[in-house]
Amino acid sequence: MPKHILTRGHGRALSRHHKVAAAGVAALGAAAIGLSAVPSNASTTTTAEAPAETARVAYSTQQIQGVEPDVNSQFAAAGLKVEQIAAKKQAAAEAAAKKQAAAEKKAAAEAKAAKARQAAESASRSAERAEVKKAAPKKYGDNLDGWIREAMSIMKKHGIPGSYEGIHRNIMRESSGNPQAINLWDINAQNGIPSKGLLQVIPPTFEAYHVKGTPKDIYDPVANIVAACNYAADKYGTMDNVDSAY
Repeated sequence: MPKHILTRGHGRALSRHHKVAAAGVAALGAAAIGLSAVPSNASTTTTAEAPAETARVAYSTQQIQGVEPDVNSQFAAAGLKVEQIAAKKQAAAEAAAKKQAAAEKKAAAEAKAAKARQAAESASRSAERAEVKKAAPKKYGDNLDGWIREAMSIMKKHGIPGSYEGIHRNIMRESSGNPQAINLWDINAQNGIPSKGLLQVIPPTFEAYHVKGTPKDIYDPVANIVAACNYAADKYGTMDNVDSAY
């Protein structure tokens, strides 16, 4: 550099400090000229070091690794959890449905069993009533009407014919309805076997035609009627056919 440029007004030489400052200015000017001469589409590279106190920022053009897979894993885990919850709910619903079905089946079976028990109990009660009715003898009046009706029920069991009218008609002719009546004047009485009872039956006839289940008492009104009707059925077909002494 020309020597005269480094001197000023009084002709004195620049001090060392002034020289350093001037050199710095010159360097900056050269850098500015260099920058202005670079085309706008060209890249520039500076070798000057940044001041020590300036923070350096690092940039990278590479894609960040591992972010997307982590997010996908999180979504996958969340989806799996939702599926597990849904599966548990479905299993719980199916279990509840099975339990309900089992309860309904049990209730139906119990209702069926109860109905069967009720039917069996009803049938048993009916049978018991029938048995009691069968065992309990029918009550008949202790009079001529009652004696005839009771005798007819026994005759029916043994297949002995005879109507109420036919029996009543012959009783009224023979004894006037007196079960203790006895004939002491006819031929039978003369032979020592007088006719006795409602239908005036002689003892040998009563013994021969007595019906089991009735008293063996010729004066018993029911026994007397049944034995006499049994005899009349054998000899005349039925007591209804008898219109006189027999």
